[in-house]
Amino acid sequence: MRKISLDRLDALFAAISKAYTLYIPTDTKAGAKFEKWHGEERLSDALNTVRSPKDFFFPQTENLMDFKVEGKNIEVIDTRSECGDFAVFGVRACDVKSFDILDRVFLSDPVDSYYKNRREHGVIISLACTKPAETCFCHTFGIDAASPEGDVVCHKTEDALYMEARSEKGEKLMSAVSDITEDADSAAVDAQKKLIEDRLAKLPLAELSADAFGDGKTSEFFNAPEWSELSEACLGCGTCTFVCPTCQCYDIKDFNTGHGVKRFRCWDSCMYSDFTKMSAGQPRLTQLERFRQRFMHKLVYYPTNNDGLFSCVGCGRCVAKCPIHMNIVKVMKKLGGSKNG
Repeated sequence: MRKISLDRLDALFAAISKAYTLYIPTDTKAGAKFEKWHGEERLSDALNTVRSPKDFFFPQTENLMDFKVEGKNIEVIDTRSECGDFAVFGVRACDVKSFDILDRVFLSDPVDSYYKNRREHGVIISLACTKPAETCFCHTFGIDAASPEGDVVCHKTEDALYMEARSEKGEKLMSAVSDITEDADSAAVDAQKKLIEDRLAKLPLAELSADAFGDGKTSEFFNAPEWSELSEACLGCGTCTFVCPTCQCYDIKDFNTGHGVKRFRCWDSCMYSDFTKMSAGQPRLTQLERFRQRFMHKLVYYPTNNDGLFSCVGCGRCVAKCPIHMNIVKVMKKLGGSKNG
């Protein structure tokens, strides 16, 4: 384990940026967001960024390919370029876990080469959550905010940042900052972990359980009468899907520029009435059906197909951002019955 004093964070970021394009969470008018570090940016004290670091690997919009059309001749132009090495600093435990969920979608056959390219070049520097928010419930899904995963795992105490490599990519990054960091024991980190665990136990959602959900529960919940009441106020705005670190729905469209055709991919939402709409019609005609699809996927369908792994990491973004305060926590409490008090 290595450490560096907090008053030398800029020196740390400068050292990392010599070998990697570095992004850190910084405060903006729109809230905390990841920005490229140029030297003037300051590390945000916010717990979570407004949007998750999912954007680095699965961006909201991306050009997939171009087509040059001349008469009946069509030339396919591969617009991809090799991604340079980059590092994302300050990723919380919930968001780190979201990459595992996305990997199972985009790195399964057939592999999404666009996503794979970014994952191979990205280095995740995680940061333990010193002060978890009241909207946090990552523990519900077996995630430890005090001990995040990542290529490099960091803990920030009152006066220092402690860093430990957890992968080959992490070892390589740590070698780039070895001259400005020093060896340290784990005493301060162990004390901080205990403090974080005590705080987690006192959160409003500390008792939230996912035990009622998971593999094989489709028939139990699909026709539950509670869906009608739960979905009644839903606006279908898609806010929950756009701030979610694990949502992976997208649409692919072609755009005629007048000089050729660009094919691009953009995020989509299962909450929209035109999502998965086909020539034969819309498979989910009502907002109830669309609402149910989102939460059944998170709590039942995904774990059924992925060894029990839930497609929610308890980051709390949907809890904080839903305009009508309807979120996965309320769904779990309503459908989970006695297991959630």
